[in-house]
Amino acid sequence: MLTQDALQRLLAAYPVFSNLPAALRDELVGHAASAHLERGAIVFDEDQACQGFPLLLSGSVRVIKVAPSGRELLLYTVSPGESCILTTSCLLGETRYHARGLVAEDVEMAILPPPVFRSLTDGHPPFRNYIFGLFSDRMTDLMQLVSAVAFQKLDQRLAALLVSRASPMHTTHQALADELGSVREIISRLLRQFADQGWIKLGREQIEVLDVKALNRLVQS
Repeated sequence: MLTQDALQRLLAAYPVFSNLPAALRDELVGHAASAHLERGAIVFDEDQACQGFPLLLSGSVRVIKVAPSGRELLLYTVSPGESCILTTSCLLGETRYHARGLVAEDVEMAILPPPVFRSLTDGHPPFRNYIFGLFSDRMTDLMQLVSAVAFQKLDQRLAALLVSRASPMHTTHQALADELGSVREIISRLLRQFADQGWIKLGREQIEVLDVKALNRLVQS
Protein backbone atom coordinates (compact mmCIF):
# COMPACT_ATOMS: atom_id res chain seq x y z
CA MET A 1 0.00 0.00 0.00
CA LEU A 2 1.28 3.47 -0.89
CA THR A 3 1.65 6.13 1.78
CA GLN A 4 0.23 9.58 1.11
CA ASP A 5 3.77 10.91 0.67
CA ALA A 6 4.60 8.22 -1.90
CA LEU A 7 1.31 8.91 -3.69
CA GLN A 8 2.03 12.64 -3.92
CA ARG A 9 5.51 11.98 -5.28
CA LEU A 10 4.05 9.51 -7.77
CA LEU A 11 1.53 12.09 -8.99
CA ALA A 12 4.31 14.67 -9.34
CA ALA A 13 6.48 12.33 -11.41
CA TYR A 14 3.60 10.80 -13.38
CA PRO A 15 0.85 13.44 -13.80
CA VAL A 16 -1.15 10.98 -15.92
CA PHE A 17 -2.43 9.50 -12.64
CA SER A 18 -3.87 12.81 -11.42
CA ASN A 19 -7.29 12.32 -13.00
CA LEU A 20 -7.79 8.66 -12.23
CA PRO A 21 -11.38 7.61 -11.49
CA ALA A 22 -11.92 6.97 -7.79
CA ALA A 23 -12.10 3.18 -8.17
CA LEU A 24 -8.81 2.99 -10.09
CA ARG A 25 -7.09 5.37 -7.67
CA ASP A 26 -8.20 3.22 -4.72
CA GLU A 27 -6.87 0.15 -6.53
CA LEU A 28 -3.57 1.93 -7.19
CA VAL A 29 -3.15 3.10 -3.58
CA GLY A 30 -4.29 -0.19 -2.05
CA HIS A 31 -2.24 -2.59 -4.13
CA ALA A 32 0.90 -0.74 -5.26
CA ALA A 33 4.04 -1.36 -3.20
CA SER A 34 6.99 0.89 -2.40
CA ALA A 35 10.62 -0.22 -2.75
CA HIS A 36 14.08 1.22 -2.18
CA LEU A 37 17.05 -0.26 -4.05
CA GLU A 38 20.68 0.75 -3.73
CA ARG A 39 23.14 1.30 -6.55
CA GLY A 40 24.17 -1.97 -8.22
CA ALA A 41 21.03 -3.87 -7.23
CA ILE A 42 19.34 -5.98 -9.91
CA VAL A 43 15.79 -4.81 -10.59
CA PHE A 44 15.10 -7.64 -13.06
CA ASP A 45 17.20 -10.15 -14.96
CA GLU A 46 17.13 -12.12 -18.19
CA ASP A 47 14.58 -14.96 -18.38
CA GLN A 48 12.89 -13.67 -15.23
CA ALA A 49 9.12 -13.34 -15.07
CA CYS A 50 7.83 -9.79 -14.62
CA GLN A 51 6.66 -9.20 -11.06
CA GLY A 52 5.19 -5.74 -11.58
CA PHE A 53 5.42 -2.38 -13.32
CA PRO A 54 8.01 -0.04 -11.71
CA LEU A 55 7.36 3.70 -11.49
CA LEU A 56 10.51 5.53 -10.42
CA LEU A 57 10.19 8.31 -7.84
CA SER A 58 13.94 8.98 -7.65
CA GLY A 59 17.19 7.57 -9.00
CA SER A 60 17.72 5.75 -12.29
CA VAL A 61 17.91 2.24 -13.74
CA ARG A 62 20.19 1.06 -16.57
CA VAL A 63 18.70 -1.58 -18.86
CA ILE A 64 21.50 -3.64 -20.39
CA LYS A 65 22.05 -6.68 -22.59
CA VAL A 66 24.82 -8.94 -21.30
CA ALA A 67 26.82 -11.16 -23.67
CA PRO A 68 28.08 -14.62 -22.59
CA SER A 69 31.56 -13.07 -22.44
CA GLY A 70 30.34 -10.63 -19.80
CA ARG A 71 30.40 -7.57 -22.07
CA GLU A 72 27.44 -5.24 -21.65
CA LEU A 73 25.49 -3.04 -24.03
CA LEU A 74 23.40 -0.21 -22.61
CA LEU A 75 19.94 -0.27 -24.18
CA TYR A 76 18.45 2.70 -22.32
CA THR A 77 18.14 4.36 -18.93
CA VAL A 78 14.90 4.82 -16.98
CA SER A 79 14.43 7.93 -14.82
CA PRO A 80 11.47 9.30 -12.82
CA GLY A 81 8.53 10.05 -15.12
CA GLU A 82 9.63 7.40 -17.62
CA SER A 83 8.76 3.74 -18.08
CA CYS A 84 10.59 0.56 -19.03
CA ILE A 85 9.39 -0.75 -22.40
CA LEU A 86 10.73 -4.23 -21.67
CA THR A 87 8.50 -4.39 -18.62
CA THR A 88 5.56 -3.10 -20.67
CA SER A 89 6.24 -5.74 -23.31
CA CYS A 90 6.55 -8.51 -20.72
CA LEU A 91 3.29 -7.56 -19.02
CA LEU A 92 1.28 -7.13 -22.21
CA GLY A 93 2.71 -10.21 -23.89
CA GLU A 94 3.04 -12.31 -20.73
CA THR A 95 6.66 -13.06 -21.62
CA ARG A 96 9.94 -13.05 -19.70
CA TYR A 97 12.64 -10.40 -19.66
CA HIS A 98 15.32 -10.44 -22.37
CA ALA A 99 17.69 -8.01 -20.64
CA ARG A 100 18.83 -6.92 -17.18
CA GLY A 101 17.85 -3.86 -15.16
CA LEU A 102 20.50 -2.47 -12.80
CA VAL A 103 20.18 0.43 -10.37
CA ALA A 104 22.52 3.21 -11.53
CA GLU A 105 21.59 5.67 -8.75
CA ASP A 106 19.77 4.68 -5.55
CA VAL A 107 16.13 4.17 -6.49
CA GLU A 108 12.80 4.71 -4.80
CA MET A 109 9.88 3.32 -6.75
CA ALA A 110 6.26 2.35 -6.65
CA ILE A 111 5.49 -1.06 -8.13
CA LEU A 112 2.15 -1.80 -9.75
CA PRO A 113 1.17 -5.49 -9.57
CA PRO A 114 0.36 -6.91 -13.02
CA PRO A 115 -3.44 -6.95 -12.40
CA VAL A 116 -3.39 -3.24 -11.45
CA PHE A 117 -1.29 -2.39 -14.51
CA ARG A 118 -3.80 -4.20 -16.73
CA SER A 119 -6.74 -2.50 -15.01
CA LEU A 120 -5.20 0.91 -15.65
CA THR A 121 -4.33 0.02 -19.24
CA ASP A 122 -7.84 -1.25 -19.93
CA GLY A 123 -9.83 1.22 -17.86
CA HIS A 124 -8.02 4.55 -18.18
CA PRO A 125 -7.29 5.65 -21.80
CA PRO A 126 -4.91 8.50 -20.75
CA PHE A 127 -2.69 5.96 -18.98
CA ARG A 128 -2.82 3.61 -21.96
CA ASN A 129 -1.93 6.44 -24.37
CA TYR A 130 0.88 7.56 -22.07
CA ILE A 131 2.38 4.07 -21.87
CA PHE A 132 2.23 3.51 -25.61
CA GLY A 133 3.61 6.98 -26.28
CA LEU A 134 6.66 6.19 -24.14
CA PHE A 135 6.88 2.79 -25.81
CA SER A 136 7.07 4.47 -29.22
CA ASP A 137 9.76 6.91 -28.06
CA ARG A 138 11.87 4.09 -26.61
CA MET A 139 11.55 2.05 -29.79
CA THR A 140 12.88 5.01 -31.76
CA ASP A 141 15.84 5.24 -29.39
CA LEU A 142 16.50 1.52 -29.72
CA MET A 143 16.40 1.69 -33.51
CA GLN A 144 18.99 4.48 -33.38
CA LEU A 145 21.13 2.28 -31.12
CA VAL A 146 20.84 -0.66 -33.52
CA SER A 147 21.81 1.62 -36.41
CA ALA A 148 24.83 2.96 -34.53
CA VAL A 149 26.05 -0.51 -33.52
CA ALA A 150 25.53 -1.92 -37.01
CA PHE A 151 26.79 0.94 -39.16
CA GLN A 152 29.12 3.12 -37.06
CA LYS A 153 32.65 2.28 -35.98
CA LEU A 154 33.43 2.35 -32.28
CA ASP A 155 35.51 5.55 -32.55
CA GLN A 156 32.52 7.30 -34.15
CA ARG A 157 30.17 6.09 -31.43
CA LEU A 158 32.60 7.21 -28.73
CA ALA A 159 32.96 10.63 -30.34
CA ALA A 160 29.17 10.96 -30.58
CA LEU A 161 28.85 10.08 -26.90
CA LEU A 162 31.46 12.66 -25.88
CA VAL A 163 29.83 15.54 -27.79
CA SER A 164 26.37 14.61 -26.47
CA ARG A 165 27.37 15.14 -22.82
CA ALA A 166 28.20 18.25 -20.85
CA SER A 167 31.93 18.97 -20.62
CA PRO A 168 33.83 18.15 -18.51
CA MET A 169 32.32 14.67 -18.27
CA HIS A 170 32.88 12.93 -14.95
CA THR A 171 33.11 9.23 -15.74
CA THR A 172 35.50 6.30 -16.01
CA HIS A 173 36.83 4.46 -19.04
CA GLN A 174 35.08 1.34 -17.78
CA ALA A 175 31.74 3.16 -17.57
CA LEU A 176 32.13 4.35 -21.16
CA ALA A 177 33.05 0.83 -22.25
CA ASP A 178 29.93 -0.55 -20.55
CA GLU A 179 27.74 2.06 -22.19
CA LEU A 180 29.14 1.35 -25.64
CA GLY A 181 29.27 -2.42 -25.29
CA SER A 182 33.04 -2.54 -25.56
CA VAL A 183 36.00 -3.22 -23.25
CA ARG A 184 37.98 -0.73 -21.20
CA GLU A 185 41.29 -1.29 -22.99
CA ILE A 186 39.87 -0.36 -26.39
CA ILE A 187 38.07 2.71 -25.04
CA SER A 188 41.22 3.86 -23.25
CA ARG A 189 43.23 3.52 -26.46
CA LEU A 190 40.69 5.53 -28.45
CA LEU A 191 40.55 8.24 -25.78
CA ARG A 192 44.33 8.54 -25.82
CA GLN A 193 44.19 8.91 -29.60
CA PHE A 194 41.59 11.68 -29.25
CA ALA A 195 43.78 13.36 -26.63
CA ASP A 196 46.87 13.11 -28.87
CA GLN A 197 44.87 14.86 -31.61
CA GLY A 198 44.05 17.67 -29.18
CA TRP A 199 40.33 16.91 -29.29
CA ILE A 200 39.95 16.10 -25.60
CA LYS A 201 41.84 16.43 -22.33
CA LEU A 202 41.97 13.43 -20.01
CA GLY A 203 41.97 13.75 -16.23
CA ARG A 204 41.25 11.49 -13.29
CA GLU A 205 37.73 10.17 -13.96
CA GLN A 206 37.17 13.27 -16.09
CA ILE A 207 37.14 14.04 -19.82
CA GLU A 208 37.09 17.59 -21.15
CA VAL A 209 36.09 18.15 -24.78
CA LEU A 210 38.40 20.68 -26.47
CA ASP A 211 37.39 20.39 -30.14
CA VAL A 212 33.71 19.64 -30.71
CA LYS A 213 33.98 20.28 -34.45
CA ALA A 214 36.70 17.66 -34.89
CA LEU A 215 34.69 15.06 -32.98
CA ASN A 216 31.59 15.86 -35.02
CA ARG A 217 33.58 15.47 -38.24
CA LEU A 218 34.61 12.00 -37.09
CA VAL A 219 30.99 11.11 -36.27
CA GLN A 220 29.86 12.17 -39.74
CA SER A 221 32.76 10.64 -41.67
